[in-house]
Amino acid sequence: MALSFNFETTMWHQIKSYLIFLLKSKNQHGVHSPFAYDLITKCFYDSKKYSEYKILKAYRDKVVQSNEIINITDYGAGSRVFKSNERKVSAIAKNAGTTLKKQQLLFRLAGYFKPKQILELGTSLGLGTMPLAIANSASKITTIEGCPNTSKRTQGFLDELNLNNIHLINETFEDFFKASSSEKYDFIFIDGDHSKEHTIQYFEFLLDKINNHSVLIFDDIHWNSKMTEAWQQIIMHPKVTVSIDTYFWGFVFFRKEQEKEHFTIRV
Repeated sequence: MALSFNFETTMWHQIKSYLIFLLKSKNQHGVHSPFAYDLITKCFYDSKKYSEYKILKAYRDKVVQSNEIINITDYGAGSRVFKSNERKVSAIAKNAGTTLKKQQLLFRLAGYFKPKQILELGTSLGLGTMPLAIANSASKITTIEGCPNTSKRTQGFLDELNLNNIHLINETFEDFFKASSSEKYDFIFIDGDHSKEHTIQYFEFLLDKINNHSVLIFDDIHWNSKMTEAWQQIIMHPKVTVSIDTYFWGFVFFRKEQEKEHFTIRV
């Protein structure tokens, strides 16, 4: 009964927050920040059909067609779809993986910002890792996956591509942070835990891992009311100067030369 109530509460929040998003959101028109305007027009709305999109789709098709069953160790907020920890790889990809549209956007983002050091929290089946890796071969991607079986299966998928700029680490986020070096990251994609407390903890830890031009991308900022609260708290942080809500992802930037501004953008 409690599970049903939580599901209905979450769904209602998503419906309400999406309606609010539609009322507030805009496209590039009315955006007076040159930084945000360029990002929106040259990256978000870039309609070019890149040849690499075929590679992304081929990888996605391979994962989605896999009938393997793996036992999942879930360190996040749990799943609204799966009732068992034994899950088909194909089902994970279809229900919890990064969509093709989001893969393409990640590819464009990595190509636009050209980050040297990328951190991904939540590898899952590598659907988000792949576009980051092929967008710029000079980028080094460190991707963290807590589940041993998911990590092993994903490493197998990625090995078939002969990409040498991905370092997949099988650790919980907390253990990775404890053992973390002094490495700074230009691009951080957080797609592994949908709890308010942990999201804020990750953000606060990562503040020591950024530079002036870093971007942090948070997945599912309107997943539930607590995640929206976390997002609101994050964008109010004094170090955050520019924030963009695209409904499914939240972007934060730390450019000291920028006036503090928040944008709600349809993508």
